[in-house]
Amino acid sequence: MITRIIALFLLLGLGACNSNEEVPNVSGIKVPLKQQHFEQDFFAVDTNQLEKSITALDKKYPGFTTIFLSNILALMPQSESADLKSFYRAYQPLYKQSNTIFKEQEKEAQKILEGLKFVKYYFPTYQLPTKLITFIGPINSFGSILTEDAIAMGLQLFMGKDHPLYTSEEGQALYPAYISRKFEPRYIPVSAMNNIVLDMYPEQMSGKPLIAQMVELGKRMYVVDHLLPQLSDTLITGYSLNQLDACLNNEKNIWSFFIQNDLLYKSDPQLIREYVTDGPFTQAFGKESPGNIGQFLGWQIVKKWMNKNKQLGFEALMKKNPVQLFEEAKYKPS
Repeated sequence: MITRIIALFLLLGLGACNSNEEVPNVSGIKVPLKQQHFEQDFFAVDTNQLEKSITALDKKYPGFTTIFLSNILALMPQSESADLKSFYRAYQPLYKQSNTIFKEQEKEAQKILEGLKFVKYYFPTYQLPTKLITFIGPINSFGSILTEDAIAMGLQLFMGKDHPLYTSEEGQALYPAYISRKFEPRYIPVSAMNNIVLDMYPEQMSGKPLIAQMVELGKRMYVVDHLLPQLSDTLITGYSLNQLDACLNNEKNIWSFFIQNDLLYKSDPQLIREYVTDGPFTQAFGKESPGNIGQFLGWQIVKKWMNKNKQLGFEALMKKNPVQLFEEAKYKPS
């Protein structure tokens, strides 16, 4: 029987913790990144001369135009013209609205450039994208994708948490409030860096015990935190400030729960899902807790291990067996 910790999350309002680590100086690292706004050119096409317009679009955005039509819009060749016009009409108002918050989106997109400098610093052999492309796709499409030479950001998922697109019945069916509250422009760089880390190290968590999955999530969070050192921990974790404060203030009790219930080496997918997937909260800890609380513990374990192995780089961290990392970290919050 799993023990429930009653009234665990006492909100003391201490705020997110900030790392005391010295941030490397990456100002001398050159990262050529051409920014292009696909949505501006797409919504300027002449729908009466669609084939000619798409050909011109493809010349300006070689490769990405095909990806947009085939992978993002998922158009079939036999219905491409009618479906494309339908999407154009349906999302034209959203494009016009996006212009009102364009400066904020643009500011956050520029932080991707800084993040790429840190990618180059920590992972010097990784082939960086040379283009940053923004686009507007369907609401149920991607917020961030990587192509052969570009990172592309779907602005339809960064319009602000209170946008009618998300608060509508259809929007909430796709993205409940605990997800759509993160559809703010300030999450753009986090989404981009998460995608790059995933590209470097695809997830391989299926079938692994809970502790391994928590540590793997912690590794990724640790790396993204270092790629975007100027961002708050609430953005990196995706937790609200109250949720993050609650985790920090109750770290020992949270860990005790997992130990007392002998959960760490369990491999039951349904049990694991409760602790390492997003949700409005974690049932065992009550409504003040965040969903995906396992990533918080994994992050703390990785910090402990890295403090003991400062001579090792991030590539060594990401390749480290997660169970061995946990055992070597000897994590025991006080």
